Amino acid sequence: MENRTLNTRAPYLRSQGRIGRTAFILLSSALILALCLLVSLSSGYLQLSLETTAGAVWHGLSGQTLEGNEAIVWNLRLPRAVFGALVGASLAVAGTALQGLFRNPLADPYLTGTASGAALGATLAIFATGGATAGFAAGFFRAGHTSSLIPLFAFVGAFGAVLLTLLFARLGSRGGNSLILSGVVVGSLLGAVTTFVQLHDADRMRAAFSWALGSLSLAGWSEVGAVLPFALVGFLGLFVLARALDALQLGEDTASSLGLGLPTLKLALVGLAALLTASSVSYAGLIGFVGLVAPHLCRLLVGPAHRVLLPMSALGGATLLVLADWLSRVLVRPQELPVGLLTTLLGAPFFLWLMARGRR
Repeated sequence: MENRTLNTRAPYLRSQGRIGRTAFILLSSALILALCLLVSLSSGYLQLSLETTAGAVWHGLSGQTLEGNEAIVWNLRLPRAVFGALVGASLAVAGTALQGLFRNPLADPYLTGTASGAALGATLAIFATGGATAGFAAGFFRAGHTSSLIPLFAFVGAFGAVLLTLLFARLGSRGGNSLILSGVVVGSLLGAVTTFVQLHDADRMRAAFSWALGSLSLAGWSEVGAVLPFALVGFLGLFVLARALDALQLGEDTASSLGLGLPTLKLALVGLAALLTASSVSYAGLIGFVGLVAPHLCRLLVGPAHRVLLPMSALGGATLLVLADWLSRVLVRPQELPVGLLTTLLGAPFFLWLMARGRR
């Protein structure tokens, strides 16, 4: 009788153990992100102690008047760090959704053409509104009269790029390679169109090249406020669809038998991923491989269930980009490297490892 009771409780105990382990990983990841933010805030041309940095954040949150070094932390460094965390989380969650939708571990916002479409849309928005002058890069970040149009144009470009990728993929085989190759073709095509648009004068070309490498250096509280609503809509929408993403992993036939409307579901997933990518690209430029690396590392920690994987990917992507931004400021101090360059240098070897692992 006692053995029967233990056998009955064993699955329950294992389930409770998994829940406890997952909660511990999520909490630990949040604490690691907080520590990385604190380290990033203390670093820069003027090195500050962790105590001074933490005090500045606390005094700012409590509404106290800030002066000197504390004002630097609150007004300059904190919005940049928060913006970087927001962009990293958005790209990672978008990558998680696209990998789940296409059931392909190599899918991310860049390999499906989404980022190239968003970049083209953002470029067209700047040129159409006349916000691009000699200070072209600043126009992407601080032109108040164009700020509302940039995410809109970027979203249309990102969504259209994914639809074009899907159309090209249907012309080939049904394997995942067809999707990846189609995304590369669409990304290259849209990148060429973007370059053609930017070639009208040298100032725009130089600034556009700098922007294409990705940067958080001009981010302020206004940029955080502009990206935050799009990020919240994307996060909440994908979290609601987490169980549907799990069902898609069993195959489209199985998902249909469970009552899911696949065309509507796919459009919703693509739209939300495009929204997250477009809002990030339009303000931060092209920052690659975050949407590829973070979901894979997080999947190794918490498994494939998207109700856990999505928030874990958000934390992982935020931490990854905050660390990359910190490295971009300390490696060649007092100069600064483009953060997109660092994420590419870190992500490219990881991508090659994934391809080799998939071949094995």
